Amino acid sequence: MRRPSVDQARALLESDLLAGREALAGMTAEDCWPAFVRFGRRRFDLPDSPDVDGILFQYGTYACGGPPTFTLDLTRQFDVVDSDGDHDHYVQLHCELRHGPSSASAGLGSFTSWFFHDADGDVGLWARGLTEQPAWTVIRALRPTEIRVYQTRV
Repeated sequence: MRRPSVDQARALLESDLLAGREALAGMTAEDCWPAFVRFGRRRFDLPDSPDVDGILFQYGTYACGGPPTFTLDLTRQFDVVDSDGDHDHYVQLHCELRHGPSSASAGLGSFTSWFFHDADGDVGLWARGLTEQPAWTVIRALRPTEIRVYQTRV
């Protein structure tokens, strides 16, 4: 069976996130994370080499040209190679949940965890380990003010 291309990734992520829903509005981390993990299990048509398919779970409070915002960023990163098989660029597909500042989220600081297919074992075990951390109790209770799905070339 042929794997989907990286060009199909955004539509597949949006489909996984919206399964049974009409819009992202009203979703929480508890809704988005399982859908993102399902998307993270999906394998894409990529070279057979380490670190070409990564999943990033990160959060922190950032003020990028505006007021401080607690952001939970779920990212899938694909390594795109040139015709010689050498690294050309990365494509990063983000599901970003933004939250207004709160004392609960301020106490979390920042955190980053990567998972790479073909290097780190089972994505489900990695994902479960993240939701078993004390920070997840706080993240679960937060209600996003905005959810964005977007793709960047890095």
